[in-house]
Amino acid sequence: MKASTFQTLIVGLLCLAVAGLSGGLYNQYQRVAELQRTNTQHLQTLDTLQRDSSALKDAQEKLQYALKDLKQMVDTGEQQANTLDPMLDQWAQEIQELRDGLVARATVADLTSLRARLEHVEQQLLELKTQPSTPPPTSSATKPKKTVRPKPAPLSPPFSVFGIESRGGERFLAVAPHDSRALRDVRLLHSGEQLGAWYLKVLEPNSAIFAVAAQPDQTVQLP
Repeated sequence: MKASTFQTLIVGLLCLAVAGLSGGLYNQYQRVAELQRTNTQHLQTLDTLQRDSSALKDAQEKLQYALKDLKQMVDTGEQQANTLDPMLDQWAQEIQELRDGLVARATVADLTSLRARLEHVEQQLLELKTQPSTPPPTSSATKPKKTVRPKPAPLSPPFSVFGIESRGGERFLAVAPHDSRALRDVRLLHSGEQLGAWYLKVLEPNSAIFAVAAQPDQTVQLP
């Protein structure tokens, strides 16, 4: 074999070897690049999963706090209900007692007013019976004397008067039954309101004027 042919063969083999190595290296480079891209995608997916996991953890903590607050609210509501139930029962009992007391006091006030009116009528009948008869006139010039009828005695109100109370710029008369001094028995009368047979007409600075059925107006001095 000639030397030139052998050299050509060697060069050709080297070229083939270099070409084969270049192709292998290129393939390896592509595989490495693909692996890097896949690794980058996996890292991005891992970051996304980590962020989602952190968000879920935060949401779980918030739910735990919300459940804890809700439990405290339920416990507080149960405690308040246990406290309010006896108070509501007591208030209902006191309201019923006040209603019964108001009915009883209204009945006593009506009876007292009726008794006062009967006493007043009996006094008027007694005065009419005790008046002397007028003698007949002796002449046409004699003028009959006018008989002056005594004024009826003022009636005593069937309640006690304490004074004037001001509420929101309005004046009220504070009254209560004679046999009671409890604060819950005090009633505030405004002009135009009625207690039993006594109707408050005018509330003056030092007195109160009442209208009583079949009686003249009664003036009650304030203490």
